[in-house]
Amino acid sequence: MHPMLNTAVSAAREAGRITTRAWGRPDRMNTREKARNDWVSDVDLSAEQAIVQTLRRAYPDHAIMAEEGGEQSGADADFVWIIDPLDGTTNYLREIPQYGISIALKHKGRLEQAVVYDPLKEELFTATRGAGAFLNSRRIRVSERKDLNGALLGTGIPFREGQDLERYLSSLRHLIPGTAGVRRPGSAALDLAWVACGRFDGFWEMGLQPWDMAAGLLLVQEAGGVVSDWQGNPDVMRRGDVVAGNPKVLKAMLQRLHKAEKEASARSDT
Repeated sequence: MHPMLNTAVSAAREAGRITTRAWGRPDRMNTREKARNDWVSDVDLSAEQAIVQTLRRAYPDHAIMAEEGGEQSGADADFVWIIDPLDGTTNYLREIPQYGISIALKHKGRLEQAVVYDPLKEELFTATRGAGAFLNSRRIRVSERKDLNGALLGTGIPFREGQDLERYLSSLRHLIPGTAGVRRPGSAALDLAWVACGRFDGFWEMGLQPWDMAAGLLLVQEAGGVVSDWQGNPDVMRRGDVVAGNPKVLKAMLQRLHKAEKEASARSDT
């Protein structure tokens, strides 16, 4: 395992210990609403602090971009750690067992290392650029499905104010036909990891932040998949609209999303 990936794994496991100790114990945590229906708890903050401390000890000059702590500059800004200490906070607070810890390392603008950890299921997804993707040390690959017939898709449904719900609903109407269904588990990091290991054939969501998806994007790519925005552009993190799957599934999804975008645009013009 690459030394930087090994450090990220150690950080994720420490964060996992913090989250599992408080799991199911609302008396152990305080929560506040960052924005309408968007929550943060003491557990998020403690897990993030543990991750940052672990990374800082090993790489004090690296920059850090974290969901709760914002962006922290480092003397060596070529390296940037992108952290979500608890992806799926709403699930966590309601004791829905679907949340993950996401840590990625970007070097000179390119994702190089990725960890997505599900501490409740003890599933550790890891990837190093050029070395493949793994689940608990077992190599993983995206599904071999050739089109959307019978495909199982993952998604995230917009819930924040200002998000274009009609645009999303248009995408849903176009992507569902012929598939085996759509799932909305509630953690984009794990959704992408599930694409990487073939549980989902494809995934799409709109309005994600870099920490929601950075590690998951590299996992999908290293598992033989492809990621893009809804227009097929590879610079996914700039806008936050994500599509992921194996090359054939992604192509089919993009064809339908193109029709959905045209429909949504026509409706907005009327």
